[in-house]
Amino acid sequence: MQKTATSELPTTLGAQFRRHVPAYIFGALALGAFQLSMNRIDWLSKAAVDAIFSSSPKTAYGPASLMLVLAIVAFVARVTSRWFIFNAGRDAEYELRKVMLDRLHRLGTAFYRTMSAGEIMSRATNDLVQVRLLLGFGVLNVINVVFAFSSALQVMVHISGKLTLACLVNLPILIFVSRTIGKSLYSRTRANQETLGKMSEVLQANLAGVRVVRSFALDEHELRRFETANRAYLDASLAFARVRGSMGPTMGAAGAVSLLIFFWYGGTLLLKGPEIGGLSKGDFFAFWLALGRMTWPMLALGFALSIIQRGRAGYARLKQIFDAEPEIVDGHLPAPSEVKGDLEVAGLSFQYGKRTVLDDVTFTVHPGRSLAIVGRTGSGKSTLAMLLARLLPTPRGAVKIDGFDVCDLPLTSVRGVIGYAQQDAFLFSTTVHRNIGFTLEDPDCDASGELIRNAAREASVYEEAMTLPEQFDTVVGERGVQLSGGQKQRIALARALSWGPKILVLDDPLSAVDAKTEGEILGAIERQAASRTVVLITHRIAAARRCDEIIVLDNGKVTARGTHDELVKQGGLYAAFAEEQQMARELDEIDAAEGALPAGGAAE
Repeated sequence: MQKTATSELPTTLGAQFRRHVPAYIFGALALGAFQLSMNRIDWLSKAAVDAIFSSSPKTAYGPASLMLVLAIVAFVARVTSRWFIFNAGRDAEYELRKVMLDRLHRLGTAFYRTMSAGEIMSRATNDLVQVRLLLGFGVLNVINVVFAFSSALQVMVHISGKLTLACLVNLPILIFVSRTIGKSLYSRTRANQETLGKMSEVLQANLAGVRVVRSFALDEHELRRFETANRAYLDASLAFARVRGSMGPTMGAAGAVSLLIFFWYGGTLLLKGPEIGGLSKGDFFAFWLALGRMTWPMLALGFALSIIQRGRAGYARLKQIFDAEPEIVDGHLPAPSEVKGDLEVAGLSFQYGKRTVLDDVTFTVHPGRSLAIVGRTGSGKSTLAMLLARLLPTPRGAVKIDGFDVCDLPLTSVRGVIGYAQQDAFLFSTTVHRNIGFTLEDPDCDASGELIRNAAREASVYEEAMTLPEQFDTVVGERGVQLSGGQKQRIALARALSWGPKILVLDDPLSAVDAKTEGEILGAIERQAASRTVVLITHRIAAARRCDEIIVLDNGKVTARGTHDELVKQGGLYAAFAEEQQMARELDEIDAAEGALPAGGAAE
């Protein structure tokens, strides 16, 4: 298989076919050798049968011995043809799967709003398998039909042209029926695979949200929803099966008609004998073998046609992913050789559709400094964080790293510099160790193990990880379902810390932790800020006050900036937040003190 960068791999069926032409050529040559061997076996069988019924039957040993040798050659050639052509189909499947994952990584939120994870999984598995069968089994059978038809026809015409025409009288009808059924197969296949995608979507959503389903006692409702999708898939599958099932009997009937004509007309010619324009026993037997070699590929052509139509339908669905345009693309500049981590945001504005989320946001954070971003829910804080990491289409000229516009840099360079810990922490269905070390080249080596544990300590999740059943080797389940919200959040934070990026963007990493853990994490964030640029998005004033500078977002605009003390003196939204949270802490302390008093111990 050729080694090529993923971005250079072709995605069209024609280009994939041309890419694997050498394998197809070798496979076709092997098929040619197979059919040539079978052609010679037909002729040798004629000679052997005629010899058996002649005055010297022992002369049949010569042709019979050659037939045995050719049968071995045919076996090797047949296996070789499948080796090359089937492997070409599997190589194409491998390459298309690589391209698909690469495209899915590049596509943005606009694409994922239109196609669910279940639908994507259906296309990445079922549809891709159909394409592999098309480029493997389908191509092999098309080539084999051409060679088998030519090879058998040479024997049949040479023995009796009239008998050949009689046996092929139904060929035009067979071609017409095949074309009609083929069109129906294509439409039924697309419908079948689309309903499979919808069923996969419902199943994937239920597996991912199984706790939510149970907590609201919606088991029966979701079962009914799945039953609807499952029934639609069953109906589409049965419709497809009816069309596909009709193809075999139809093609078989056509082959049976040819066979009946052969035995009727051929038998008549056999009775005449070769002396008066009929057939010898050897002619009859050889013609029968050749007709059988022609009939079977014609029957297999029906199945191959089904494979081809299913592959075409599968590729049409894959093409929607291959042709999707990414919202975010690489810049034209090479990656900087050295990055300090100087972050500059100037006049950043962003819209979702017609709704303005950020409006003229400007700030600068230098290496070794920290910035807190505070604001109400929906003020644009998380959107700002994603724009910094180019997870959304960042406007040109609005965000710079060390003076370079992030839109001019490669995506891998920007995202390699910025470590982003999102608010809704996502964990992979693997161990705690591998979730934290996800960004490391070899998370299982000793050096990585120490780095992972240090990051866990910094994120205040080490002690809790050690209490899990298998400690750091505990599998966290789908999306971390086995862990609490706070544990997931801190493991995601540890993952960002283990990477050691120059710029650390933390989107509300304290929303699901208690006061004690909050203090530990804030201490870790301060230590991180000493060696890198830190942007902390938070709604907690206790966290914001420990940063070098604070900006306040309201309706997407920067309404205030300064230190904690300066903003409290200015009044406004930040001061209101500070007062609310101070009152909430005092009430919590009073409740805790009252709860600690013994029964009847309160002063009168």
